[in-house]
Amino acid sequence: MTVTGPDFIALQVRDLDRSARFYETQLGLHRAPVSPPGAVVFATSPIPFALREPLPGVDLNQPSRPGLGVALWLLGDDVQALHDALADAGVKILQPPTAGPFGLTFTFADPDGYAVTVHDKH
Repeated sequence: MTVTGPDFIALQVRDLDRSARFYETQLGLHRAPVSPPGAVVFATSPIPFALREPLPGVDLNQPSRPGLGVALWLLGDDVQALHDALADAGVKILQPPTAGPFGLTFTFADPDGYAVTVHDKH
């Protein structure tokens, strides 16, 4: 048996409605036609992305930020405009836009404190 790579990514969040609204209104993601109970799946490509209520035993209120040590990168088409819109909306920017091997990149904190990096080059 061989694993071929990531096939689905989900973040466990404190408030599913609030987080889903953030990803829809601030990042422009669209919900997939069907989501399981307690989750919102977005129609992202090539890998589906979702938000879900915490699994039993998961405490998102611990002192360290959720996802510490995990790098979540999303591909965008106008990274500077997204950065500016998020900054104007009061979203915490963890790293300002920087040119690099993956194009223009920046990192922000989502409503649960997950660090999300957006880039514009494959």
